[in-house]
Amino acid sequence: MSVTEQAVAERESILLRRDESGVTTLTLNRPNQFNALSLAMLEALQAQLDAIAQDESVGVVILAGAGRAFCAGHDLKEMRANPDRDSYQALFQRCSQVMLSLLRLPQPVIARVHGIATAAGCQLVATSDLAVAADSARFAVSGINVGLFCSTPSVALSRNLSRKQAMGMLLTGEFVSAKRAVELGLVNQAVAAGQLDEAVRALADTILAKSPLAIRLGKEMFYRQLEMGIDDAYDFAGERMACNMMAEDAGEGIDAFMDKRTPTWKGR
Repeated sequence: MSVTEQAVAERESILLRRDESGVTTLTLNRPNQFNALSLAMLEALQAQLDAIAQDESVGVVILAGAGRAFCAGHDLKEMRANPDRDSYQALFQRCSQVMLSLLRLPQPVIARVHGIATAAGCQLVATSDLAVAADSARFAVSGINVGLFCSTPSVALSRNLSRKQAMGMLLTGEFVSAKRAVELGLVNQAVAAGQLDEAVRALADTILAKSPLAIRLGKEMFYRQLEMGIDDAYDFAGERMACNMMAEDAGEGIDAFMDKRTPTWKGR
């Protein structure tokens, strides 16, 4: 096996992909390391996200973790093995690019969370469009406990929680329960562990039943308008809604509603 083939095999083994009926599940697969985000893991994630962005057969992406945890954040052993600023900056830039790719992915992303989601693992949850957690899951941005403020995770966290709630998690590093994560707005719902897959799939199926064109347009519009002032946001949203109304799917959806029938989406 060549060096290139070896690298590809390793990348595929640490991130598993399963495609089923319009849903692609990406599973972080370093269970003995609590799915820590090594550089290889981040590169594998980036490669899959780039491929999925161009794959029209994928309607929803589920992000999951193998073993006892969702994701414990960055691989601290790997970080300490390369103790120079350039390496650290390159790592955090790579991680930030993965997070931005999740936001810019045309398809909605659902985080399926069990066990712990800490530091950059909590960032993955905050960055995902939706999140469903087992009621036994716990969340923390715990870098502060080892002398490192979770600066990059704070970008996603502060866009989900109020400032004081986000700072509370960032400054204390303490865990919050799945129930509390729902209250804070980090997670959409918490369910019994045995019902987690069923709840995630039900949410994915609900989204798959909608117009894929409207979903794509809506996700892009939602995140872009968040960064605008209120006047520009309304101008932008109005322009996008007018474009959406001109799409074949919108006409079909409205006609189907008035005819009391199920719409047939064309994706145009």
